[in-house]
Amino acid sequence: MSRLPLIDSTKLIRQLLKAGFQYAPVRGKGSHVALVRYDSNGKPHLVIIPHRNPIPKGTLLAIIKQSGLSKEEFLGLLL
Repeated sequence: MSRLPLIDSTKLIRQLLKAGFQYAPVRGKGSHVALVRYDSNGKPHLVIIPHRNPIPKGTLLAIIKQSGLSKEEFLGLLL
């Protein structure tokens, strides 16, 4: 397993949008961005991303889990 890279929120959001995520409906102002992706069964995967640079390792692990992607798939998006 590869180590998680340090990544800023802007790059992470950009890569998740390329992977099929979309902005979730706007719920107001704030320091977080909500993205959503629906899998083949129609199940939504909601990911909340804070505007932090870099994103802390524990937060990044939680985002990977919420995204429904494997760690390897997720790391493939970042490279």
